[in-house]
Amino acid sequence: MDLIDRHDEIVELRRRHPAWALLRAGTAPLVLVFLGAVFVEENTRSVSRSELIGRLEEFLQGLRSETGDDGAVRYARSAKEYLDDWAAPETGWLRAYYPPGADEQSYDATPAVEKSLSWLRTLQPAPFVGTESRLNTVVDLLRQMAFGAELDPQVRLAELHRRRTEIQQQIDDVEAGRLDVLDDVAQRDRYQQFTSTARELLADFRQVEENFRALDRGLREKIATWDGGKGELLDEVLGDRRGIADSDQGRSFRGFYDFLLSASRQDEFTDLLGRVLALPEIAGSDSWARHIHHDWLDAAGRTQSTVRQLSDQLRRFLDDQVWLENRRVMEVLHEIEVHALAVRDLAPGARSAPVPGSSVPSPEIPVVLPTERPLYRPRRRLALDSDGIAAATERADPAALYEQVYVDVARLRAAVADRLAREPVAALADIVADHPLEQGLAELIGYLSVQEGVATSFDPEQVDAVSWTGSDDVDRTAQVPRVVYTRVVERSNGGAPA
Repeated sequence: MDLIDRHDEIVELRRRHPAWALLRAGTAPLVLVFLGAVFVEENTRSVSRSELIGRLEEFLQGLRSETGDDGAVRYARSAKEYLDDWAAPETGWLRAYYPPGADEQSYDATPAVEKSLSWLRTLQPAPFVGTESRLNTVVDLLRQMAFGAELDPQVRLAELHRRRTEIQQQIDDVEAGRLDVLDDVAQRDRYQQFTSTARELLADFRQVEENFRALDRGLREKIATWDGGKGELLDEVLGDRRGIADSDQGRSFRGFYDFLLSASRQDEFTDLLGRVLALPEIAGSDSWARHIHHDWLDAAGRTQSTVRQLSDQLRRFLDDQVWLENRRVMEVLHEIEVHALAVRDLAPGARSAPVPGSSVPSPEIPVVLPTERPLYRPRRRLALDSDGIAAATERADPAALYEQVYVDVARLRAAVADRLAREPVAALADIVADHPLEQGLAELIGYLSVQEGVATSFDPEQVDAVSWTGSDDVDRTAQVPRVVYTRVVERSNGGAPA
């Protein structure tokens, strides 16, 4: 790309990108401070219109108590006018939508706000610029890519032997009392990179949701303008939905979400984070990092929920299309009936109107040769031997027919709470492993109704096998979508699950 094309691309980017327009706006300080505090710092993904107007009006009153350099009152417009302006399609700083089952509009910040705030953070002076940790990260990434794609077993074995030698050398140094401890500068350097990457991950979730919505919007446009057959349209729809999940972004998000749902990795991350934050050099840093993995889990769950909602909306959209086509077919049939009734009483040969009628092809007699017919085959008779059959003498207890199976939901809720007391997230398969099913399928369905004090999320793309032994001593296994429970505990700094 030459310089002229690059110049034209930047001009077009300045004209249409909402993040660039936000930085150039006269109310940019108001937008960035308010939306950054409400949606980014608190990691909030949905705020009702009435609540957001109230908080913005309170913030504007504090700003209006001060005057500008020219004596004029700053931000003279109302909170409602500012909110409508930020959520306008040509502005693109807020996304307005109606949550399922709600009659009041809600708002969420767009990726443009995240990008603008991220750029502003780079302008703020840093205590120091660390380069060592980033260099180590670059080298580790190159090593993972180089040897992760290597197909030669000898090359991989040589790399594993080299790493084993380095680990053995470290073990020998520790046993000899030679400890290589990170100094204060190295610790602060790595912690700064950790917090920066953690914030970028939270910002990426909004971009992932936006990309999923763009894919869904393109798919709807294809359905609305489709002029081919239904079978071809269904192939296109299923192909595009699989393409979303199998894309680079979809597979990367799946790997990240699987990490969040892994109890062992969660325990390891929580332990490492607690040990790092307990270091004297890091103890005075931001406290939000203590709950960053819970914020990740909440943001990832909202992204999964968005994808499920888009799939449900797409299914309803297709149902509406089919309903419209069926309605058109019924209208055509009704018109045929009306015309048929109008010409029913016309006399044959009348000149006032043409006589209705139609022509059919001449009937043909099918010819079948005798040799083509199958020969007669007599039916096979079965002989029944009724000798030795005697009347039953034993008596069965009919009380078993009236026994009912009662599932104690309180006991199931206690099992979920017991698992969540030890881990931040709990999968249904792990809970059943700790507390085997005693009442079979009825008890398994009872777990799905546990809602008090927990938030339940379903992942239909992941399937878990749940096994139990029935009353007849027969082992049974059910394939169920992955069910994950999380605690619903409000935190003072943002309301995310803890």
